[in-house]
Amino acid sequence: MHASAQRVIDAAARGGVSIDVSEFPDGTRTADDAARAVGVAVGQIVKSLVFSVDGDVVLALVSGANRLDERSLAVAAGHPASAVGRVDADAAKAATGFSIGGVPPFGHETPVATFVDRDLLSYDVVWAAAGTPRHVFPIAPSDLIALSGATIADLRDNG
Repeated sequence: MHASAQRVIDAAARGGVSIDVSEFPDGTRTADDAARAVGVAVGQIVKSLVFSVDGDVVLALVSGANRLDERSLAVAAGHPASAVGRVDADAAKAATGFSIGGVPPFGHETPVATFVDRDLLSYDVVWAAAGTPRHVFPIAPSDLIALSGATIADLRDNG
């Protein structure tokens, strides 16, 4: 098992959840790629988006079918009038310990405030990155929230 994927497996186990990581050699970098590889609806894919809200790095776990509403993320983070934007690849890796395209919802190097798209809760199982652009795992939304410490929020861009 790839070392980054093993870190995610170990983090889940510390939280009392066993996950089964699958590797897809052609990659699962985008939500569409992941949905095709796994054979599920794109809405079941968890996009792990690393953003800065008022200078603080946060993680938004968004349904693959949705675009993130940055203002809603700022409100969820308690900074409604803040500057919001994606962080660059170096900042994402520094905050999470993982590279963009494979950022998992938990198991980060340091604690990261995490917010989960309410739309993910409509599925029995969702699929998330397991530390690399080729590794993913299925998880119940309730376990996703428990392991990530995420706050449920309305993050979908309705525009």
